[in-house]
Amino acid sequence: MIRDTAAPAARFIGSEVYREPGYGGHHPLRVPRVSTVIDLARALGWFGPGEYLTSPRARPAALAVWHDPDYLAALAAAEAAQAVSPEIAARFGLGTVANPVFPAMFRRPATSAGGAMLAAELVARDGGAVHVPGAGTHHGLPDRANGFCYLNDPVLCLLRLRGLGLRRLAYIDIDAHHPDGVELAFGADPDCLMISVHEEGRWPFTGRIEDEGAGSLFNLPVPRGLNDSGMRAILEGLILPRVAAFAPEAVVLQCGADAVEEDPLSRLNLSNNAHWAVVAALRALAARLIVLGGGGYNPWSAARLWTGVWAILSGRAIPDRLPPAAEAVLRALAPWAARRAPPAEALMTTLRDAPREGPVPEVLRARLARLATR
Repeated sequence: MIRDTAAPAARFIGSEVYREPGYGGHHPLRVPRVSTVIDLARALGWFGPGEYLTSPRARPAALAVWHDPDYLAALAAAEAAQAVSPEIAARFGLGTVANPVFPAMFRRPATSAGGAMLAAELVARDGGAVHVPGAGTHHGLPDRANGFCYLNDPVLCLLRLRGLGLRRLAYIDIDAHHPDGVELAFGADPDCLMISVHEEGRWPFTGRIEDEGAGSLFNLPVPRGLNDSGMRAILEGLILPRVAAFAPEAVVLQCGADAVEEDPLSRLNLSNNAHWAVVAALRALAARLIVLGGGGYNPWSAARLWTGVWAILSGRAIPDRLPPAAEAVLRALAPWAARRAPPAEALMTTLRDAPREGPVPEVLRARLARLATR
């Protein structure tokens, strides 16, 4: 592997495909997230030479390293026809309320997968960090769509790292939902450390603390109301000690934004400071770090969180107040509040949330102690 010594220390992978209408109707993922991150970063002047890369679209042959070719063919055919038969819907999970037919239903996830696989190639060759906010679809299964996810780009990213010669990998997931698809692929792999922090009792209802896989699997279901103090205890008591002891050659962080207080699909109470603390700590620990997006169904909170991730990875200072051009990007999201109360003013004028500290529940302390003895 030849290292590109002129490469930036951090890269951002995006695409204009995220501006196309997606999912449709009242689907939680109809909101503009990645395009808003791109616009915010540009308005802040946060893309220097060589830092922004356009994501390639992964071809079916590359996706077939994990996904069933018949499923990939059905997904592409559904995009072309904009319809699926009852048989295809039943077999592959396409055309459902969660995984609807929409114009870019193959192109968009294939672009996210292409970005995640490109990120693997960049860190394998150059080290450093890569942010791919359009990726993070951790529920996708080999032969069917699952939980808003048509493909599983975290799995494809990890497999690409393996294909490039990196054996010991760490996958950390702080989305509010358990990464059932990634655990299916890597939960029994002793050379892949898997840590998932997810809300207990929430779909897909997997990720029990009792599950051990091959011994490198750590699931931490957390109670409702998790605050920044609780996430700090998790970072210091579980994530950092396990990553340091495992000494991976690369770390992939799924940084879902649905665990923040404003998100409609969880009952957790984090501020974006908690996510950024995880990113900063792993950035200091890992010679190769890939940060994916994931869940996040409030366009203001998701876009602000992932834009801040890019600031941390690329060494930018987060301003106390956004400049007018960046504020205008967030105010332009007003139509997405049509069915809800208008967002708080701070969601349109700042990137950083106010901290949300508080007591750490005893049940969380007990679960951390239990995992520490494994």
